Amino acid sequence: MSLPETEYSSSSKGNIPRNPKSNACVYLVGAGPGDPDLLTVKAQRLIHQADAVVYDRLVSEEIIAQIPAGVAKIYVGKATGRHSMPQDEINQLLVKLAKGYRHIVRLKGGDPFIFGRGSEEAEVLTKHNVRFEIVPGITSAMACAAYAGIPLTHRGVADGVHIVTGHRQNDQGLELDLGAFSDSRCTLAVYMGLANLTPIVNAVLAAGRSASTPVAVIEKGTTPEQRRVITDLAHLVADTKAAGVAPPAMVVIGDVVNLANTLDWFEPASDQLQQQSLSQM
Repeated sequence: MSLPETEYSSSSKGNIPRNPKSNACVYLVGAGPGDPDLLTVKAQRLIHQADAVVYDRLVSEEIIAQIPAGVAKIYVGKATGRHSMPQDEINQLLVKLAKGYRHIVRLKGGDPFIFGRGSEEAEVLTKHNVRFEIVPGITSAMACAAYAGIPLTHRGVADGVHIVTGHRQNDQGLELDLGAFSDSRCTLAVYMGLANLTPIVNAVLAAGRSASTPVAVIEKGTTPEQRRVITDLAHLVADTKAAGVAPPAMVVIGDVVNLANTLDWFEPASDQLQQQSLSQM
């Protein structure tokens, strides 16, 4: 099946248009956590100048809508256990695109160098003598926590942050650093942890943290669909399941979570609709 000239899918095996100019550049761009207003000025400029955009599942529809008409859009989204395109194929796709286009934007949710595999793609581009640039994005831990009213650090409460992944490639067992988990003055921010909440809780408890340590689970952070569950380690698994939390979700563990209600400022669309309904009663 032939695809439109400006649209490609991960199943496309067609030829990519040739560009006679050799000064192609692949921009590894962080799109932020979802709110289009958190897109950096440089990221937005590059999207508008792009000849081709390769984007992930976590890039919001509002940001994708900013891609100009006529630009090749290639979806390579990955979810746990379901890969639209394996990482090795994405790496080779970027190399191939550099032979046909001048400005290629590799658009990633959050930041390309924080669990975004941007460094792996950069290594492959280097190996093939393809020029690239890194454009940092606002990472999910920082943004989702802030939109949930949680400072990752707070004087007298937490003076450090430990960022970890709750998921490993090919669903391998987690290798969690209990030593890093033991410091109660260090906030833990866990990416992609929903599928492994039980081993994460067990590891944090084994590191010496109290079962009453506060925890926040932030679903679809910074978007109109944001929800948060405030609980503690002892009840994290049960409360998250009862709330029906689904990916993407950020887990924040530590005493800073106690500030969530005091510093709560963000009103997701669901809250706004509820307030409007109450005002009309």
